Amino acid sequence: MKKLIYLFLFFASPVAFAAQPKDWQLGFQPAVTPIMRDLSWMHDYILLPIITAISVFVLFLLIYLVVNFRESKNPNPSKTTHNVMLEVLWTVIPCLILVVIAVPSFKLLYKEETIPKADVTLKAIGYQWYWGYEYPDEKIAFDSLMIEDKDLKPGEPRLLATDTKIVVPVNKVVKVMITSADVNHAWAMPAFGVKRDAIPGRINETWFKAEKEGIYYGQCSELCGVKHAFMPIEVHVVSDEKYASWLIEAKQKYAMEEDKSSRLANKKIENKEKM
Repeated sequence: MKKLIYLFLFFASPVAFAAQPKDWQLGFQPAVTPIMRDLSWMHDYILLPIITAISVFVLFLLIYLVVNFRESKNPNPSKTTHNVMLEVLWTVIPCLILVVIAVPSFKLLYKEETIPKADVTLKAIGYQWYWGYEYPDEKIAFDSLMIEDKDLKPGEPRLLATDTKIVVPVNKVVKVMITSADVNHAWAMPAFGVKRDAIPGRINETWFKAEKEGIYYGQCSELCGVKHAFMPIEVHVVSDEKYASWLIEAKQKYAMEEDKSSRLANKKIENKEKM
């Protein structure tokens, strides 16, 4: 009976909704934000049908040409050099296709770039090769490093789990300010439909509103050096009550220090002690 209860609690917990790559996965991860839902819709119902139609049409033309204009069937090839109607069509039709793609694209881009009033502000700073995070309004700052294989706990995905997690409340607008301290990085969360470059000396902004509690994973998506593949992102989306409890603990544990270098030094000391 206890085993059944534990099994139920496991599948009823947010961990059961962890968003991460799956073996033999096709398509995107399940969308948990309005932006990602719109991205998936545009891909599935606009881009994919157009790409499929064009590919089928071009394949048909190739097969038609090979069959009907082969040397054995046409010993005397046509001397045609141009056709006005054909040239107009192959110019106008692609333009119309681009218009069909452009209209929803512009709407989606506007929605992505227009950041609503934020409930939570998060600053992500890329380093070689880990992420640093700050909650400016809460005076919280911490570094987030990938958990090594030997330190992974059951259920933690390899190359994606981090030692310190980002925690945000569900159904709240989270504004993310993204920058870098050294080289170019990119903060990418597939389930959120978010990907922004982290550029030294510049702050890029984006936002998301996660509509389901759970654990979501992302990675650096800009080639940034030898350990580029080891810069995961782990976001925990929790209820308002759990977020408030986490804030109380985090303000004591990750109180922002004026000197960032001392925080990094402390992090390195902690890692050495773990080893």
